[in-house]
Amino acid sequence: MQLVLASSSAYRRQLLERFGIPFEVARPDIDETELADETPQQTAERLALAKAHAVARRFPGALIIGSDQVAHMGQRRYGKPGSVARAIAQLSEMSGKTVIFHTALCLLNTVTGIAQQRAIPTEVRFRTLSVEEIERYVARELPLDCAGSAKAEGLGITLLDALSGDDPNALIGLPLIALAGMLRNEGIALP
Repeated sequence: MQLVLASSSAYRRQLLERFGIPFEVARPDIDETELADETPQQTAERLALAKAHAVARRFPGALIIGSDQVAHMGQRRYGKPGSVARAIAQLSEMSGKTVIFHTALCLLNTVTGIAQQRAIPTEVRFRTLSVEEIERYVARELPLDCAGSAKAEGLGITLLDALSGDDPNALIGLPLIALAGMLRNEGIALP
């Protein structure tokens, strides 16, 4: 079956390339607004499924991968900052605190209509950061397109004291351990 990544994220594409299997990439174009009374995990799960369904219409007979990530600290959510000022503000708020990143994954079989889903939380403890460290980091890495403004796969790892979770790839945006199991369930041989 054809494999399709329902994402415009270069990070997710790079992670999926590790499997060494051919896949297409398609932009899902969905409304990513959170719903009232929805937990961060529920938002991530709903959006991962919605992304897979949005792309499925264009790829009948395919396996569609949808993924989404929501970062939060208590009731405060941290999305993609989009600007240097917002990235600095996010990192300043998270300095010395623990943030949970919920990464949801969906694998939709468009033939059977069956969707496998998982949510992988990653707990990230930021060290206490000075204003100068935050500004240097943001200027060097420009983390404007990632939830929480810190790219753990790059220089952002220097901002952290610790992280814990079931799959380090989940923090980057695509839980490969869970995805490998889902693909095996669909008959795709990995490795």
